[in-house]
Amino acid sequence: MSLKAVRCAAMVRPTSPTVIFDLDGVLIDSEPRWEAAEVEVFAEVGVRLDAADTASTTGLRVDEVVGHWLARRPWDVTAPNSSVGAVANAIVDAMVDHAQNGPIEIAGATGAVARLAAAGHRLAVCSSSPRRLIDASLLGLGLGDRFERVHSAEDEPAGKPHPACYLSTAALLGVRPGTCVAIEDSVNGAIAAAAAGMRVVAVPAAAQADDPRFEFCDRVLRSLDRVDAETIDTLRQLR
Repeated sequence: MSLKAVRCAAMVRPTSPTVIFDLDGVLIDSEPRWEAAEVEVFAEVGVRLDAADTASTTGLRVDEVVGHWLARRPWDVTAPNSSVGAVANAIVDAMVDHAQNGPIEIAGATGAVARLAAAGHRLAVCSSSPRRLIDASLLGLGLGDRFERVHSAEDEPAGKPHPACYLSTAALLGVRPGTCVAIEDSVNGAIAAAAAGMRVVAVPAAAQADDPRFEFCDRVLRSLDRVDAETIDTLRQLR
């Protein structure tokens, strides 16, 4: 943990809920890049995907995305560079290249992080992306030292919508899941956080803003500009 993060932790109010951010679609506008990377890499093994296909697996861990399509549109995994691991690594390599060339911030992301940190909230990241991609993305956004903990679902037996990633993030922070608020953009991620016993603020992409599958979330917001200490504290009072 950086010195700055230690100082921030020391200033936290005891009653402040911990706020755990997803990465893709919440802090960085990576979903179009995931789509492009998946379409390109899967085409190399003879699998044709479109935007609807890639959207259907949003929030899943990349190896689980590959397994999902292998089960539905099988290819020869014995061919060169065609195993589940090879395909997953090729997708992640493309995403890391994008991140290192400058990730695109979701509108209001750095402002939301700054507001919550200034209000004394503990902050963490819980993402389905591999750790090397998370680190490259946060560094590119200038947020590399703003979070006490950064946890990847690649370290879990199952990714989102399984709650393991969120449960482990809370454990690493030494807090009860029920004292945490998760910020998510995908249904799979929101399900994972809710299953872990956390409050959930959904900030879906504009195309999914009215998706009824988000109705179980505690709040559904149109923009991260609406994510502030008042919103988070209101959720705490609902406990």
